[in-house]
Amino acid sequence: MDNIVLPLGSFINMLAVIGGSLAGLVLHGKFPERYRRIAFQAIGLCTLLIGAQMAFKAEDILILIISMLTGAWLGEWARLDERLRTLGDYLKAKTKSKAEYFTDGLVTAFLLYCAGSLTILGALEEGLNEDRSLLYTKSVLDGFTSIVLASSYGVGVLVSALPLFVFQGALTLSAGFMEPLLPEQVINQISAAGGIMILGLGLNLLEIKDIKVTNMLPALVIIVGLSHLILR
Repeated sequence: MDNIVLPLGSFINMLAVIGGSLAGLVLHGKFPERYRRIAFQAIGLCTLLIGAQMAFKAEDILILIISMLTGAWLGEWARLDERLRTLGDYLKAKTKSKAEYFTDGLVTAFLLYCAGSLTILGALEEGLNEDRSLLYTKSVLDGFTSIVLASSYGVGVLVSALPLFVFQGALTLSAGFMEPLLPEQVINQISAAGGIMILGLGLNLLEIKDIKVTNMLPALVIIVGLSHLILR
């Protein structure tokens, strides 16, 4: 491509998350504790469903297992969860937020918005063909999702709009380079790994188990390399 395609679709996506989060924040203080608790449970169950749908896209289970295990070890070694929570606390202090679940909302929202195949496909379509239809569809979905998340988690969901724009926009700008590296099989593998992480988020929301999902993020990179070595 001769011309640089600006990530307009990602910008619209960011605005949708901001708008939905602001609406959710208006509702945030209006719910008694029992309503907040049942909202968490509903979100947790829906998150499990989203994660399961994504996980079943796996092209090769063995590659998925090896990637998740290796990625989790690497993330644990690098203390990604601890570092991200430190960053979340820093942002919380900077924004003078009193939200109890600021960092949880930031991490949960970012993973939900960015771990799916629609993120990758939409950004590539925008960067390669200037076709933003997928990202516009995603913007509508993320906007409504952010209403529900922000009504329970608070302002952390609103802050997640910025890393969403940076991540998705970077994919659009590097689409010409990324396209050969991300055929359909590899995208399905990435979605499967992201789905497992989202399942972990669902279990956290339901307070069934405390899973350090952030420490598993390196698996998203490892699975690309292994999929290229084995599947292609």
